Amino acid sequence: MSRHAQTPPMGWNSWDSYGTTVTEDEVLANAAVLAERLLPTGWDTVVVDIDWYDPAARSHGYNDGSTLVLDAYGRQLPAENRFPSAAGGRGFGPLADQVHALGLRFGVHMMRGIPRIAVEQGLPVEGTTWTARDAADTTSVCPWNDDNYGLDHGHPAAQAYLDGLVAQLAGWGVDFLKVDDMLAPYHPDAVEAWALAIERSGRDIVLSLSPGTHLSTAHVEHLREHAQMWRVCDDLWDRWEDVHAQFARLARWAPFQRPGGWADADMLPLGRIGLRAERGDPRHSLLTPEEQRTILTLWVMARSPLMVGGDLPTSDPATLDLLANPAVGHVLQNGTDGREVVREPLDDGELIVWTAVEGATTYVAVFWTGATPRTVSVPLASLVGHAGATGSWTTRDLWDPRTTPDLHPTPWEPEGALVLEVPSHGVRWVSCQPAEPIRPNQETA
Repeated sequence: MSRHAQTPPMGWNSWDSYGTTVTEDEVLANAAVLAERLLPTGWDTVVVDIDWYDPAARSHGYNDGSTLVLDAYGRQLPAENRFPSAAGGRGFGPLADQVHALGLRFGVHMMRGIPRIAVEQGLPVEGTTWTARDAADTTSVCPWNDDNYGLDHGHPAAQAYLDGLVAQLAGWGVDFLKVDDMLAPYHPDAVEAWALAIERSGRDIVLSLSPGTHLSTAHVEHLREHAQMWRVCDDLWDRWEDVHAQFARLARWAPFQRPGGWADADMLPLGRIGLRAERGDPRHSLLTPEEQRTILTLWVMARSPLMVGGDLPTSDPATLDLLANPAVGHVLQNGTDGREVVREPLDDGELIVWTAVEGATTYVAVFWTGATPRTVSVPLASLVGHAGATGSWTTRDLWDPRTTPDLHPTPWEPEGALVLEVPSHGVRWVSCQPAEPIRPNQETA
């Protein structure tokens, strides 16, 4: 188990902004902002997403039959026209060193399988008498990216190839591997093979699996044994319907969250995205400010990993302030037992309430999915239990600390209720703490 995944990982991923096309300078520019603005609150990982080995990568899709950059053993190398520090066979080593020097961790994306080019050329598997043709399963091809064939895990050449590939990545200083085309359909043999290759590399590397289209909780024990993160949905973009769909998914997966194994609700499409992405044109996130608070709060309460996709140097200050809110990292890393406790249809929306706890503190997220703001009343007993509701509590708004949420008795809830004005598609995020008991020698006002 990776020691770095004892709490949900947090960081930046290039996909939402740059798709397949990110360059070394762009990675370093984002790493610099991450280190300066967000590292103090827990954001510590930089991930280069797909096709970093394609010198002709383009926005809005993949290249069919592209000439990928490979070494003599069929392993991907960074395209030097995009990552010039990789020249001379140095791979991602120099870039990883620069990221590490900022106090950050470095990750890359990989696809399941072995490059078609390596198979067609019959390139050798390092340290063996086998070739890529022995390792490949040419009947297994990703339906949305044809760079690779699958691996034939019934042949020892497959594990030997993966062992060499991961050893090379580890030698470059890679700390995080996002491996794609693993879960839809579910490939248990590939999951196990990647986990074994990481173990044999001797480096502490977080293994993240994608995509999670229709992923069933029936796989959770296998996932926990072999990986640290697994997506629970297809790609998520800056559309309210994408965010809304995650309420049900995260309610299903939240009970399974535990240190070392995290259900991942996908990247946060916040800030300036789409610069050269797979979908859409350059834009600031189309989610409203309230929807942005909703997505971030829901991910935190469900303890999903947080990977922001916006281009940090060109994102607006409000986005960086949102991400840098100390409550985001603190509740994600310290809150436990995150769960949905209320879901009720009301007129044109749903009232959805989540709670999480840290010691005596209860964190409460009250979401409203309707099209207009709504005043809601949530009984204190629904949040802290009947016994806890008989005590005295203090409240604090985690998005706006200047505001004190209203907690008082009502005719229907004499023990008290949290009364909140919740914006359309928005959230009120509150911490509730029991008031200090009055000591015998303490005077009352």
